[in-house]
Amino acid sequence: MHFPLKEPVLIFGFAVLIFLLFPILMGKLRIPAIIGPIIAGIIVGPNGLEILERDSTIQLLGTVGLLFIMFIAGLELDLDGFKKYRNRSILFGMLSFLIPLVLGVLIGLWLHLSMLSAILFGSIFSTHTLLGYPAISRLGVAKNQAVTTAVGGTLLTDSLALLFLAVITGASEGHLTVGFFVYLIVATALFAVVVLFLTPYLTKWFFKRSNNEGTTEFNFVLAILFVAGAISLFVGLEPIIGAFLAGLALNRYIYDHGPLMNRIRFTANALFIPFFLLSVGMLMDLGVLISSPKTLLTIALITIVAIGSKLLASWVTSKVYGYSKTERNVIFGLSTTHAAATLAITLVGYEFGLFDQQIINAVIIVILVTCILGLVTCILGPYLCEKYGRKLVVAQDKESLDDTLPERILITITNSDTIESLLDLGFVLKKAKKTEEPIYPLTVIQKDLKQADHEVAQAERMLGHALTYASGADVPVRLLTRVDHNIGWGIERAATEERITTIIVGWDGSVKESQKVFGRVIDNFLEHTYQRSLITTIKHPLNTMERVILILPNNIVHKPGFEDSIAIIKGIVSQLNATIQGLVIRDDLEAYRKASEQVHPNVEVEFQSIDCWNSVYKNGLNDIKSTDLVILLSARKGTVAWHPELETLPKKLASMNLENFIVFYPTEMKETDIRGSRGTEIPKELLLKSDYES
Repeated sequence: MHFPLKEPVLIFGFAVLIFLLFPILMGKLRIPAIIGPIIAGIIVGPNGLEILERDSTIQLLGTVGLLFIMFIAGLELDLDGFKKYRNRSILFGMLSFLIPLVLGVLIGLWLHLSMLSAILFGSIFSTHTLLGYPAISRLGVAKNQAVTTAVGGTLLTDSLALLFLAVITGASEGHLTVGFFVYLIVATALFAVVVLFLTPYLTKWFFKRSNNEGTTEFNFVLAILFVAGAISLFVGLEPIIGAFLAGLALNRYIYDHGPLMNRIRFTANALFIPFFLLSVGMLMDLGVLISSPKTLLTIALITIVAIGSKLLASWVTSKVYGYSKTERNVIFGLSTTHAAATLAITLVGYEFGLFDQQIINAVIIVILVTCILGLVTCILGPYLCEKYGRKLVVAQDKESLDDTLPERILITITNSDTIESLLDLGFVLKKAKKTEEPIYPLTVIQKDLKQADHEVAQAERMLGHALTYASGADVPVRLLTRVDHNIGWGIERAATEERITTIIVGWDGSVKESQKVFGRVIDNFLEHTYQRSLITTIKHPLNTMERVILILPNNIVHKPGFEDSIAIIKGIVSQLNATIQGLVIRDDLEAYRKASEQVHPNVEVEFQSIDCWNSVYKNGLNDIKSTDLVILLSARKGTVAWHPELETLPKKLASMNLENFIVFYPTEMKETDIRGSRGTEIPKELLLKSDYES
């Protein structure tokens, strides 16, 4: 085998292997997946191990990925949010564009770039990607005015950056004459009118006649994308400008969480965008970094300016509109991330020939620093959004959850020995929620559909036992059986199809070092569902419980589903005629007392302050009896009340040989909004453990 690889199948196969392995590695290191292909390109490219060269195949697929990035950028921009806080978004957008532009131009001139190149150099730091927005959405503060200001301002920064790119790339081919500017303005205006006004009419006409045919609609979108990119070439503009305008034109016709948008994101993120990032990585030469002290000074200066300019824009906007310090830091966190869009503009400027051979090293530094800067801010932006977004949740009123769904309880049955205890809990929960809906016992068979006859028959016998037991309690049931290769997916599918609001799952308490929290099955469905979920280990009849010990993590009182959860727990306690003691971990007891007093039934909760998690084990749970029921009100990752200790607590409870305990996950917001993030996957926990203690 000869290197660099020449055979297309080998090139493609090796690249796909990179796209599989490097994002997994980045996830283990808690680094955004977008960095993986770039690092891979540095390692295997012509300036590294020389396994791959940046040939026409890599460039073609990378160019398609580049167009997809800008197209998705147009699709994801929040036009409604921009209109709602138009003036604030315009101010922030102008500041977050002009401040980095001016400072970037000064650095470019210091690097001895020409004026045109320096302006383009400055504009690449003006654009930003909202990588922290999914974290803000998970925390439930996406409607905050400061968040909306930052999201709306993104429309302006991206548009202005691309406008500058059009002017500079056009000027680089001609002379800066009046005729040139007249042509550029007229051609750009006509092109924008055709794309932004003709495309929506064509789209509405086509979608009405497409009969929701997925493949046809997807091909139509691709046609719009690449035709717009091709026309922009004839007009004298870069294809990424046509792709961005095509995204804006289709913005209202492709729903963010719809199947068509999912196909677009999947195609882009699985294949073409990784090829673009890989091709960018291949341009890097790590030797440039150590070539001279001035290189390191340049990197430090660019990093400081790129981050500091966004901080300054956030500070000025916050002062003008009276935003709090927390809101200012959230705006900064949302706007400080330089990712795929920055790389896109940089690559176009590099490949367009704006830089001559004398300054080729400076160009490599620009691209390399952009990638390093992307690595820094890809972590910094989401980190700040997560940290200060949590504080924003504490400072503002909670959003109410959608309670229009009927209260339906799903009980997963995997063991005939636990059927009665799980059903008993379901009966008590049903009465606590005062619902007339039946109980939904479910068995999931992990088998191929064509080979599951015997297992289905066994499942029916178990469900028959559940039906008999529920009939004795005069509780209606609706039996469910699902066949799936993955048990967690089967539970998730059943919960969605039956519009379930509560999921009850039994856990045997077995602890394996390889499992994260409960084990692969339970962890999987908790990750992909939003319904309230009760993971239970109950070895004694519920009606023998005399005391409930409720463990309340820090900030749990600020979750949207907290009052609902307390009402359910108090309802359970009322039916059991038990007492309840609340152990509050490092939080304001008065907030918990007020919240508890506002929900029915009128059961008194004795709240007790606990200074740390170790005190829970040593003092709070040191005298547990077989008639005690321990309930941990937990939280899913990425939400305001999540703490690293919550991942190990179930194992610790099991290792303490507690005979009766429930891990209670409240209802979450249904969808995480990923608009503006370009679909880049960010780990759900970026905070340090000390951040959770502060």
